Amino acid sequence: MIDNSERTGSGEGKKAMSMQEVLAARRDLAKTTSWEAYRPFRTIHEMLSHSAAAHGDRPALSFQLTSSPQDNGRTLTYDTLLAQVTQCANLFRAHGVGPDDVVALVMPNCCETVVAMLGAMTAGIVNPINPLLEAEQISAILRETKAKVVVTLRSIPKTDIAQKAAQAVAFAPNVTTLLEVDLAGYLPPLKAGILSVVRPRNPNKHHARIYNFARELARQPADRLAFEDGPEDRVAALFHTGGTTGTPKVAQHMVSGVLYQGWMFADAVCGPEDVLLCPLPLFHVMAGHVALGLALQSGAQIVLPTPQGYRGEGVFDNYWKLVERYQASIAVVVPTAVAALMQRPVDADVSSLRFAVSGSAPMPMELFRHFEEATGLSILEGYGMTENTCMVSITPGGDGSKVGSVGLPVPFCAVRILDIGPDGEIRADCGPDEVGEICVSSPGMLPGRTYIEAERNAGLYADETWLRTGDLGRLDAEGDLWITGRAKDLIIRGGHNIDPAEIEEAMIAHHDVALVAAIGQPDIHSGELPCAYVELVKGAQVTVEELSEFAREHIWERAATPKYVEIVDAMPLTMVGKVFKPELRKRAIARVFDMALVEAGLAPRVIEVTEDRKRGLVAVLDRSGDASEEAIADCLSGFVPGWRWQD
Repeated sequence: MIDNSERTGSGEGKKAMSMQEVLAARRDLAKTTSWEAYRPFRTIHEMLSHSAAAHGDRPALSFQLTSSPQDNGRTLTYDTLLAQVTQCANLFRAHGVGPDDVVALVMPNCCETVVAMLGAMTAGIVNPINPLLEAEQISAILRETKAKVVVTLRSIPKTDIAQKAAQAVAFAPNVTTLLEVDLAGYLPPLKAGILSVVRPRNPNKHHARIYNFARELARQPADRLAFEDGPEDRVAALFHTGGTTGTPKVAQHMVSGVLYQGWMFADAVCGPEDVLLCPLPLFHVMAGHVALGLALQSGAQIVLPTPQGYRGEGVFDNYWKLVERYQASIAVVVPTAVAALMQRPVDADVSSLRFAVSGSAPMPMELFRHFEEATGLSILEGYGMTENTCMVSITPGGDGSKVGSVGLPVPFCAVRILDIGPDGEIRADCGPDEVGEICVSSPGMLPGRTYIEAERNAGLYADETWLRTGDLGRLDAEGDLWITGRAKDLIIRGGHNIDPAEIEEAMIAHHDVALVAAIGQPDIHSGELPCAYVELVKGAQVTVEELSEFAREHIWERAATPKYVEIVDAMPLTMVGKVFKPELRKRAIARVFDMALVEAGLAPRVIEVTEDRKRGLVAVLDRSGDASEEAIADCLSGFVPGWRWQD
């Protein structure tokens, strides 16, 4: 095990402090003041200027177009990054972006995405959009946010981002300017020349004026902002919470909340000597606010391998070599990425790594242990959500007794476990180890205005103060948070939120369908996959295959298409006639676990799925055959739900 109990802070002459000590000191600080009164920076540009003054010629950001460890890539120093962000903010202001105007980024990861994100938050409001969404979904988000400027790619082979962005802008009349980033600049001269011949035709059948991002950037001053960088707190970012077929849920993030996400871990998780390898997409708050923010406020270097991150060709195969190439000290991961990495040998010198940071979805306990055994590294597991700007809690790492928890609340953040009634009233605070709904109060919240659309905020807060996460959990006697399930019905596929209503609304349109209930079934690679249970109208003869085809044709978001469809005689209902999804989740766990056991040639089967007070849903297995506990654990180790033998 690599010893990372002591490390150096980001300032000269600081006493080496452990992460636990830094976070403890900041939790103590939070008892004496508020975040608004304390926060060291008032604006994004002020924060970046401070980092550039302290670490000017040190590398801040690196990006490579391909995953090869021999790729030269591109690195920006803190001085260069500040200059380009300053130019970018001036560019957006020159195109009419004020403090209340929105710049949408339909972009994969690259240096320009970081520059545009920071520049947009300086000049106005940034809205990073998942470029894998369909054009209709992107257009819906552009209309919802009233985006004035869109930054996207110039047409390039092997991606249709430019084409989708153009289609989306055509149905977003509020967009006046489209700025194109040309990734050809990352190619060697010969390949760039070939690209100029084979490049797809640039789509421009829309009303917005098109400009070259690099050329427009170069026209702006780099040594000063051409406008006043007002210190007042305001909305700086809009992040959508997942794919949608209609009006999306878009959460608002304040300048103070964005700065808070980086500050809470600066000096604690990393410092100037650190390198974060971050293949997560910047349109996700874990990368866009937490990883980027803590790197920039710590003077560290953040590395973005390939535009698609973990989805990029060869990233998993070359991952350990990229660690060696950049001498990465911190790996930013998600459970699905860890599962893929554990299927590949550690084929490089990774002694520079100190630990990994994981978020976006719960880490299965066995996968957690497998990673630590294979690499000798601790995983710091964080818990958060888009509505809270991001982080709620984090584990310290290296504490084997707390494996499975998501740690202590971060500084200035309070967590309550509440028993909440059907009308949203607080009935009681749950005691230690009692399961209830996790509710949060932190500087990342915006009570009453979390979502752009006012009616979507109804019922989101308990007592108008505590954000209802929709997750079920408990606080133990030491204050560590444990997640045991979800009160809300979101399906989390590899960290991507899927609203089950998307599936249900599409499939209920079939004339033979009476009821539809969509849930997430356990999956060893993605954590969850969408599945649908269907009750037919009386006398209908439609088949599962026909329903599956109907779903593929009518669900806009490909990731939301059910991977399993089952026709049931009668849907389980509550006393008031609502579909009782917990029963369907139990059925799905039993089916998936039994299938895994059959494929592994193991005789035990699931007798029932029960609710454990501390562990959440647990599959109970019979003891048929002579399968060992080790064999069962190996078969089921990648799933989030746990299991136990029949008593």
